Parts: sequence; C-alpha cells; structure tokens
Amino acid sequence: MKKITITFVSALLIVFASCKETKKGEESTSVDASTEAVETFSLVQDSTKVSFIAYKTTEKIPVGGKFEKINFTKTNSGETALTALNGTEFSIPVSSLFTNDPTGTRDPKLLEFFFGVLKDTELISGVFKVENDKSSIDITLNGETQNIPLAYEMNGDNKITFNGVMDLENWNAMDAVASINKACEILHTGKDGVSKTWSEVALKAEVLLEKK
Repeated sequence: MKKITITFVSALLIVFASCKETKKGEESTSVDASTEAVETFSLVQDSTKVSFIAYKTTEKIPVGGKFEKINFTKTNSGETALTALNGTEFSIPVSSLFTNDPTGTRDPKLLEFFFGVLKDTELISGVFKVENDKSSIDITLNGETQNIPLAYEMNGDNKITFNGVMDLENWNAMDAVASINKACEILHTGKDGVSKTWSEVALKAEVLLEKK
C-alpha cells in the first residue's frame, strides 16, 4: 500500500510540473506576439503641405502663399508620429511658389526680386528635429542655416500641424527684402504713405503619417 501511495503522488507531481511548463510556454509566446504587434509611423510624403504668410505695409497686412512641391531626401520611422519625423531632410524648389494672385504678377516678382537676389536661389532645404517632445526645423536659405522653433498640434495620432516664425534677418536676407519692397513699392504702401515689407514670415506645415 505504501508503494502504491508513493507512485500515485509521483504521478501527480509529474502532471503538475507538466502543466506549469505549458503555462510558462504560453506566457512566453504571448509576450513575443505583443512585441511583434508594436506599430511604427512613417511619413506619407505626397500629403505634406507647406504654406506661409508674409506681411506688407506698416499695418502688417498678410499676404499668403504656398509651395506646391517638396522633395524628401531622408525619412525615418518611429513609435509615434512626432518621433518618426526626427531627422527628416527635405528640399523645396522655389519655382513651385504659388500665391494665387489673380493678376499673375506677384509670383514672377517674388522669384526675380526676392529669391533671385539670394544665394543658391533654386532650393530651400531643411531638417526636422524632435527632442523631448519639442520640435524645430533647421532651414538653409541664402547660404545660411538657422533654427526655427515649431509649435505643433496633433489631430488624432497621425496628423500634425506645425507653426513657426521665420525672421529673414537671421538669414542675412534683408537685401532681398529691400529688393522686393522696391519692386512692389506702391502695393506695399499703407495709409501712412510708408512702403514696408516685413522681415517676419509665418510658416505652416501639415504632415500626415501612416501606421505600419
């Protein structure tokens, strides 16, 4: 009887040990599946929109425009839409400028009397930077590279709108500002009789990312 009891107890121990090993294996499989299911974000390149607002007269009347083409030379992926943009490099052909001017005269003037006065007039290039949930952008224009802090607004988890202010004085572009002001002297003259083109330009970028 003692021998039978020992044998029965041993069998129970084997069954329990087998069950424990099976559960441990199931838990391991579950962790691996969870790891594989982590989503990443990447930029939808042809959805990016870049626009700006310049200002004229001492009353600071806004004049809006956009660039219809943006080329991405380096893109990344990340666990969030914002971190996926870190290190993204791009260039904007200034020839893609569009201000929706019904007279058709504003865009040619900007290309000739503003961009035409700058160094390296064909492209505006830049790099997105993200650090500790703060975003900024390095812009290269007129042979100068300067940083612009960006405020951003999330729309869902994959759409971001960025806003910043560019002061052209930081890019040594005041000669170009004076040039376009001279070319548009009458149009940039306010009620006070003063012709003025502001060096401040408000920038806006709308970005869409996709989950993978």
